Amino acid sequence: MKVLIVEDNLQMQALLTTLVGRLSAETTTCGDGDEALAAYATYHPDWVLMDLQMARIGGLEATRQIRAAFPAARIVVVTQYDDAHYRAAAYAAGACGYVLKDNLVEVLQILRPETDGGG
Repeated sequence: MKVLIVEDNLQMQALLTTLVGRLSAETTTCGDGDEALAAYATYHPDWVLMDLQMARIGGLEATRQIRAAFPAARIVVVTQYDDAHYRAAAYAAGACGYVLKDNLVEVLQILRPETDGGG
């Protein structure tokens, strides 16, 4: 399984890389939404973990762009914002999941079926 992590905070980027590594996944990282579309086109990941608030292009716009170019892309927003508006906007942009950064175990629950042959 290949996972693209789009996160501008280097500590969170490292934490997500370690977490996803528990599933024996290959990871690639980029620091903002501006890099995300090119990284997706190059890497062809099975999953994208997308932060919302980033410099240049934010996570919602990056999600829209990736889904427009690659309709089958599976993008999970990983954010600190426990807000119904952000959640609805993420799903409207094409995200298939919304996980709070203080509950990252949910990332494993979403990705694990892929490693079990299910997803």
